[in-house]
Amino acid sequence: MARPIPALLTLLALLAPLPLPAGQPVHGIAMHGDLALPPDFTALPYVNPAAPKGGTIRQAVTGSFDSLHPHIVKGVPALGSGYVFETLLARSWDEPFSLYGLLADRVEVADDRSSVTFHIDGRARWHDGTPVTADDVLFSLEVQRQHGTPNRRLFYAKVAEATAPDPQTVRFAFAAAPKDGPEGGIDREMPLLMGLMPIHSKAFWTGRDFGRTTLEPILGSGPYRVAAVDPGRRIVYERVPGYWGRDLPTRVGQFNADRLEFDYYRDDSVALEAFKAGQGDVRYESDPAKWATGYDGPALRDGRIVREELPNRRPEPARGLIANTRRPLFADVRVRRALGMAADFDWIGRSLFHGLLTRTASYYPNSELAARGLPEGEELRALEPFRDRLPPDLFTHPFALPDTGGGNSGGGPAGLRANRRDALRLLEEAGWRVRDGRLTDAAGTRFAFEILLSDPSQERVALEFARSLEPLGIAARVRTVDSAQFQARQDRFDFDMIMRWWASTLSPGNEQLYYYGSEAAGQEGSRNLAGIRDPVVDALARSIAAATTRAELVGRVRALDRVLLWGHYMVPLFHSPVDRIARWSRLHRPDVTPLYGPMIETWWVE
Repeated sequence: MARPIPALLTLLALLAPLPLPAGQPVHGIAMHGDLALPPDFTALPYVNPAAPKGGTIRQAVTGSFDSLHPHIVKGVPALGSGYVFETLLARSWDEPFSLYGLLADRVEVADDRSSVTFHIDGRARWHDGTPVTADDVLFSLEVQRQHGTPNRRLFYAKVAEATAPDPQTVRFAFAAAPKDGPEGGIDREMPLLMGLMPIHSKAFWTGRDFGRTTLEPILGSGPYRVAAVDPGRRIVYERVPGYWGRDLPTRVGQFNADRLEFDYYRDDSVALEAFKAGQGDVRYESDPAKWATGYDGPALRDGRIVREELPNRRPEPARGLIANTRRPLFADVRVRRALGMAADFDWIGRSLFHGLLTRTASYYPNSELAARGLPEGEELRALEPFRDRLPPDLFTHPFALPDTGGGNSGGGPAGLRANRRDALRLLEEAGWRVRDGRLTDAAGTRFAFEILLSDPSQERVALEFARSLEPLGIAARVRTVDSAQFQARQDRFDFDMIMRWWASTLSPGNEQLYYYGSEAAGQEGSRNLAGIRDPVVDALARSIAAATTRAELVGRVRALDRVLLWGHYMVPLFHSPVDRIARWSRLHRPDVTPLYGPMIETWWVE
């Protein structure tokens, strides 16, 4: 007998249409178009199926952790904790958004995507040897709707009905939004999002509080389990003997090391020295200065340390100084635009980053999703209904970042002095005047704010930006706090300006509302750090998940990107067009790098 999940959303259920019959069982789902891999594929295209097993991969990382539970709001989970848990389906990182069998070996999707049915692989086992069942899946949905991260609660609220026709089968039916535009109807991404829901053991959590942080190892079904924990300092994982999924096509050639070790350091420079001393095997380098000057030594010169720049085609994080528009100081778009004109970012890029980074001019940089030129085709179609609510220049002028012409010489229309003159004009239009060297409003209140940081390494850029505001009469104070305080203040939106980022995949969807939607702006812990409340942004973000073709998706994302850019919600910083990775030569990688970049899960120890 089917077991419905309790406390269903009655209103959403009433809105849901009668689902069409599910299609035939298949081996995976693609968000748009067809799957790249056939039903009989034996391994993902970016692995070495013959990679040897054994050895240890160590990483020297920065920060701290206080929990082994990555699926709730509370706490800072340990790195690698995701290797303990599994989902119904697994991603192929060489396709924009395609999923193949993992805990579920077959999936049925209704023609209109109003429902999805997963058939759990009869071999799937928890680490204690007990089978993974439909009850575990229903339990996982229930507890994550109650205690999960805000984005998961947002997604899973769209499940109108969850049932288990038998112990190895689970079916989800989805509610439809009102059909008042392209964003209405069934959210086509939901079958894939349910495929990526982390599955927990109902038996393990009986008598335990799912919503609390814990340092007790949690029962999982994944390739690794926790072997040792030194809270905040070190965590070690060991490969599970007889791991049930080791021969699955989505697991062959992966998770090759017997042990994974993460050693935490408070300072990244210390972590780099630990790597160079042989206390780490691989390191992703995000600091261009360290990449340019920090690796020299005997191990690099004699080839024991190998440095590589590996290109990728994924969107890089959109990193910037994000203004909190909940603060009246940043409510006016003219003020936000003016702040972006004050600094010489050409000089910052050359002097602080050795010219190795690219200035970010999109919320989806380094990808085909970035808006470019003037809107046309699918993008223009997405923007047309909102023409009267958007700046006219958005349709007639390509978005461009202020150009300083290479330095402080000024004089030209693209120089820094010209930019600052334009910035003062915008500030005056918004009601601000410079009096005695101080920018003040009509009441005499000075324009002053705090820039909140979480890492001392961010101070160079923030301090240079703050100094660039002084000629405008603006006082910006830079404050760096520890990771726990930073996270708490970020979650409460207790900041004026923050150095942070938004990250997206090549197939954006529901999470865009979590990043930029009006509802998320008032939801503590969401990623709408800027406090964006714009009906046009809401409509475009909702429409993305409803796209039925890749062309529609790209056009709608570019439209959202363009509207966000013209909203000037952040002062964009920089991104890297390549992955910079250093590794000791005993660590090897496959010849093929997937679309999303290198995957350490596929590497092996000599």
